[in-house]
Amino acid sequence: MQSDPVGPVHPSTSLRHVADKAAALRSQYDVAVPTYGHYPSRRDWTGVFTCDAWTQQLSRLHGSTAPLALHVHLPFCDSGCLSCGGLATLTSRAERVDQYLDRLEHEIDIVARAIGDRPRVHEMHWGGGTPNLLDDEQLARLADMLQHAFDIDAQTKCSIDADPRLATPAQLNTLVSLGFRRICFGVQDLDPAARLATGRVHQPEQPLRDAVAQARIAGFDCVELDLLFGLPGQGAEGFARSLTTVVELAADRVACHGAARVPWLRAHLKRTDDSTLQLGRERFGMFRDAVCLLAASGYAWIGADHFVRADDALALAADDGRLSRTGMGYTMRAGTNMLGLGTGAMSELNGWCVQNTADPVAWQRAVGARQLPLEQGHVRSPDDTDRAAAITHLLCNAELPYDLFLGDMYELVDRFEEFAADGLVEFQSERVVVTPLGRFFLRALCGTLDAYRVALDLPVRYSHAV
Repeated sequence: MQSDPVGPVHPSTSLRHVADKAAALRSQYDVAVPTYGHYPSRRDWTGVFTCDAWTQQLSRLHGSTAPLALHVHLPFCDSGCLSCGGLATLTSRAERVDQYLDRLEHEIDIVARAIGDRPRVHEMHWGGGTPNLLDDEQLARLADMLQHAFDIDAQTKCSIDADPRLATPAQLNTLVSLGFRRICFGVQDLDPAARLATGRVHQPEQPLRDAVAQARIAGFDCVELDLLFGLPGQGAEGFARSLTTVVELAADRVACHGAARVPWLRAHLKRTDDSTLQLGRERFGMFRDAVCLLAASGYAWIGADHFVRADDALALAADDGRLSRTGMGYTMRAGTNMLGLGTGAMSELNGWCVQNTADPVAWQRAVGARQLPLEQGHVRSPDDTDRAAAITHLLCNAELPYDLFLGDMYELVDRFEEFAADGLVEFQSERVVVTPLGRFFLRALCGTLDAYRVALDLPVRYSHAV
């Protein structure tokens, strides 16, 4: 049987008829599964280990040649957003940011002392929150703090999340001078109705256009625009106009995530009008339209919800089955350790997973006392490790080599045969290949490998809700 190409879906693949068929199958795969930025997912972590145990893991970075990614969490936003499921600290006061940086310097020092040298950082991302809420002096201070503790040089791939409304030419020049070459602008949706419903009334289109143009002038190599579908007040027509704008701006990469609806975790989300939410077929239709438009505009579809230029290094890696992933996103470096700093930051070192406390008071108290601000953790079992490798490879490369079907995972063949009957996968001599139709339900396929979902006897079906 002739198979469709493995890896990213390219614009040469006709997707409209495939997308329509996916919409018809949607109701069969509509139970939420995790996003699989980590495995096991944080909700499935089984305990907390001591600071001494984590300190020992940090010490293993001394002299290690394994790739290291560094994630710095900056939680500040100048205004609240009714679509955000994250823990943001609302402030416009520079002194409050300075206080956070004071404590962050303590945490960096604690971690550096535990490691014992300046480990080489291959990738670094500043996320949030709104990292570019920091002024130029604060940005430079943070970069200097990190430089003293870690080996960060011109070869380190540095990226940052940013609010386009705050991105002045001077600030963008500062970021480039500090080594940043990829910038991720949070767009969500430019439609006025969606902006009004989510409290982003002060994000018209022109500041985004200006920020993208200025970022290119400043010297950024990659401009990513991040969209959300399934927002309150959002409609298919308005979202389509936002997609058209993104294409006109010639973004190098586009992320198209389903908005998480978790009012039981974030009280501010209860303030939105659920009657304005597009659910089920309409919500899925927004993602279907995004896939079709972006593919027709020259983007390759990688992973579950990212789109990059066909000549992007990530697309080429997916073509060759070399794409991998950390909690920071897609990468070409398999086996990358990730070290997180700041409130709520997550780390993953050699199978040990940990999250800092997200409570800013508890975090400040811990680092002020020169203690690691741990909240919860998990040590992967051998089965976790095998399944993490399989899930990551399947999610990133849209294929699953049979040598990743380890141990009792051979029992999963029956489940994949069910997917094959629906046209989602095809069996080849050395691997299972995800078809273009299956790409719409990629996380459902990953969920089939998730022992924690199976243990709870949860239906392994896909939803954009997570």
